[in-house]
Amino acid sequence: MTGPSDGPGPGTFGPPIGADAVLAGLDPEQRAVATALHGPVCVLAGAGTGKTRAITHRIAYGVRSGVYQPQQVLAVTFTARAAGEMRGRLRQLGADGVQARTFHSAALRQLQYFWPRAVGGELPRLLERKVQLVAESAGRSGLRVQRTELRDLTAEIEWAKVTQIVPDDYPTAVAKSSREAPRDPAEIAKVYAAYEQAKRDRNVIDFEDVLLLTAAILEDRPEIADRVRAQYRHFTVDEYQDVSPLQQRLLDQWTGGGASLCVVGDASQTIYSFTGATPDYLLGFRTRHPEATVVKLVRDYRSTPQVVHLANGLLSQARGQAAQHRLELVSQREAGPEPVYREYPDEPTEAESTAHLIKDLLASGERASEIAVLFRTNSQSEVYEQALADLGISYQLKGAERFFERPEVREAGVLLRGAARAGDDPLTTGAPDLAAQVRAVLATRGFTANPPAGSGAVRERWESLAALVRLAEEFEATRREAGERADLAAYVAELDARAAAQHAPAVEGVTLASLHAAKGLEWDAVFLVGLTEGTLPIIYAKTDEQVEEERRLLYVGVTRARRVLTLSWALSRSPGGRASRRPTRFLDGLRPGSSAAGPRSRGGSGGIERGERSAGRKARGPVKCRVCERTLIDAVERKLRRCEGCPSTMDEGLFERLREWRAAKAKAQGAPAYVVFTDATLMAIAEDCPGTPQELALISGVGAMKLDKYGSDVLLLCAGEVPELVDEPVEQSVLNSPEK
Repeated sequence: MTGPSDGPGPGTFGPPIGADAVLAGLDPEQRAVATALHGPVCVLAGAGTGKTRAITHRIAYGVRSGVYQPQQVLAVTFTARAAGEMRGRLRQLGADGVQARTFHSAALRQLQYFWPRAVGGELPRLLERKVQLVAESAGRSGLRVQRTELRDLTAEIEWAKVTQIVPDDYPTAVAKSSREAPRDPAEIAKVYAAYEQAKRDRNVIDFEDVLLLTAAILEDRPEIADRVRAQYRHFTVDEYQDVSPLQQRLLDQWTGGGASLCVVGDASQTIYSFTGATPDYLLGFRTRHPEATVVKLVRDYRSTPQVVHLANGLLSQARGQAAQHRLELVSQREAGPEPVYREYPDEPTEAESTAHLIKDLLASGERASEIAVLFRTNSQSEVYEQALADLGISYQLKGAERFFERPEVREAGVLLRGAARAGDDPLTTGAPDLAAQVRAVLATRGFTANPPAGSGAVRERWESLAALVRLAEEFEATRREAGERADLAAYVAELDARAAAQHAPAVEGVTLASLHAAKGLEWDAVFLVGLTEGTLPIIYAKTDEQVEEERRLLYVGVTRARRVLTLSWALSRSPGGRASRRPTRFLDGLRPGSSAAGPRSRGGSGGIERGERSAGRKARGPVKCRVCERTLIDAVERKLRRCEGCPSTMDEGLFERLREWRAAKAKAQGAPAYVVFTDATLMAIAEDCPGTPQELALISGVGAMKLDKYGSDVLLLCAGEVPELVDEPVEQSVLNSPEK
C-alpha cells in the first residue's frame, strides 16, 4: 500500500479546488492536521509520513473554506528549496497569495520595509559571505589563521549569534555547553568582537543580524509589531526541531501571543545542533501551550517495512530527551528487500564495488536520479566521484550551488528567452519539437547529445544543460496531454515559475551527498558508505548528546531510502593497510553477528557480504592476475582474477546458460537479477568452470548462503546439465546479501 499521491508539481496549474476536495485522499491523521485550523497545533511527524502534504493541505483548507485570508498566512521553513516546494504545492491547491518563506527571507522583507521608519536612512548592505571579514578580523586580533580554520571560526561566530551570546560571554558559554571550540575560546572571542566592530565600520550586516535586528525593532516599537501582527494572523513553522533561540525570539514577536500557530517537526531528526538548533522548543511546546492540539504522523509512505524496521531499531537504542519522544513508524508500503550490510578491506574497494552495484541497478532499469550515495563528511565524496566516472555513470553533488543560480543555467535562460522573443530564430527553425529547439539553442554553448568523459566541472555543466532538455521533453508531453500548445515562450515562462519557486528539475545522475545535505530528500536506492567508528560517530563527538546526534544522523540517512538500502564500511583506509577499523556502534544489535544491550532487530538477519577480507579469517594477500601476474586493484578484475585486457578462458556457452538460468530464477523469485548473481560473478564461474562445491565457494561473490541456495544448480550447469527450475518466493536471506 502506498500513500496518497502528492499530485502534480509546482509547475503544473489545475482548476480551482473546493474546500472538501482538499481533504480528499488524506489519511485520518493528516486529515486531523488539515482540519485543526485554530492554533496552537503541534504536529509530530516522522520521516516519510507526509508532513508537507498535511500542512499545505491545512493551509489550503483554511483558505478554501474562508477561515483564512491568504494574505494573512505566513509559512516559514529553513531552506529556499523547502519554501519553494511549499509555494508550489499551495499554488496547485488553489491557495495563491499565501507567503511561504525561509526565516531569513521573511525577516529581511520586514527589515527592509520598516528600517527607514524605525531607524532612518537606508538599510546597511547585506554581507553575503563573512569568511573574508572574519579573516581580516583574525589578523587585526594578532592571530595567524590557516585557511581551513576560517570556516570553523565563521561557524563559531554564527553559533554564538543565533544562541544570542555576545563576544565577552563566549568563553563561558562554550565551557557551559561542553562545546569543543576550534581554538582557544578567548582568542575566538577577540575575533568575534573584531568582526562585529568591522561590520559597524563598514556599515554592513550579516544574515544573523537580519533576524536580530528585526526582532529588536518589533520589541522596541510596539506600533510596528502591531502592524506585522495585523498583517499575519496564521503562522506555520516547518522543521520546528531545528529552531534556534534567535529564531524563536523572532517567532514570539511575530505571533505576539495572539496569532494562530502550527508547528511541525520530529525530534529524532535534530541534526543541526552545532549551528544552534535545538529540539527544546518542539519538545516543550505542550508545556508552553497546554491547550494545544497535538497530532502524531507515524504512517510511513516512503519506505518499505524492511527499511522502516531498521530505522525503528536505530532509535530503539537511543538515549536522551529526544529519544523519549521518538515516533515508532509504521510502513504503508509492500515488502521489499532487506537492508544489505557490506564489509570491505579498504576505501577504494568500497567505492569501486559501490559503483559496480550502482551500474547493476542502472542495468536493471533504475534511474540514476533515484540512486544516492550518502556519507558523513564532504571529503569522502572524491573517491566515489572517481569510481562512478570510471564506469561512465553520471552523478551530481548535492549541497553545491542552487540549480537556477548556476552560471550555465542562468546563461541558458538568457539564450532561451532571447530565442522565444525572436519567434523565427534561425537556431530553432526546422526543429521538429520543443526539446529539439531547446537542444539547438543550448548547442551554441557546447551542449552535445552525449556527455563528456570523466568528472568535474565540465561534466557538471553538461548535466545542468541536459536537465533543461529533459524538462522541455516533460513539459511538452504534459501540455500535449492537456491539449495545449508547448512553444518556447511557454517553456521559458515555466522556467521562470520554477526559478521563483526554487523548484529545480531533476539532474539525471546519481546523487552524492553528505548526510546533512540529504535531509528532506529521498531516493529509491540509497548507499550509506564509510560507516566506521571515528567517522560515524565522528571522532570529535565527545558528549553523550553529541553521540546521540550522530545516531540521529544515521537515522536520517536510513529513512532517505524508499526500497533498496545498502550499508557499508571499510576495515582500512588504503589497500594493504592495517585492518584496524570497526563498524559504527550504531549498528550493534542490528547488523548480523553483532550484539548490543538493547533488543536485537531482525532487520539484519541475512548476513554480511564481505569483500576480499572477511572477519574471523586471516587477511588475504594481494590478488594477482592469473595470466600476467599483475596486482589487481579493480573490483571486477579481482573477482575474475585477471586483467580486463588479458585473454579470457571463459566458456561463452556456459556463460549464456548461466545468464538464462539466472533470469528465470530471478523472475520466479520476483527479485532483480543481480540479487541472484552479478554478471561479473557469472563470468568468473564460466572462466573457472568449478566441478565441486569447494571449488565454487572459492569464487568471489559465492558465499555460504548462495552456495547452499544455488550451488547445485550452478554445478549442474557447469557439468552441461539443465537444472530443474522450481517457482519459489525469494528468501530474505538471499535478498539481504547480494554479492558485489
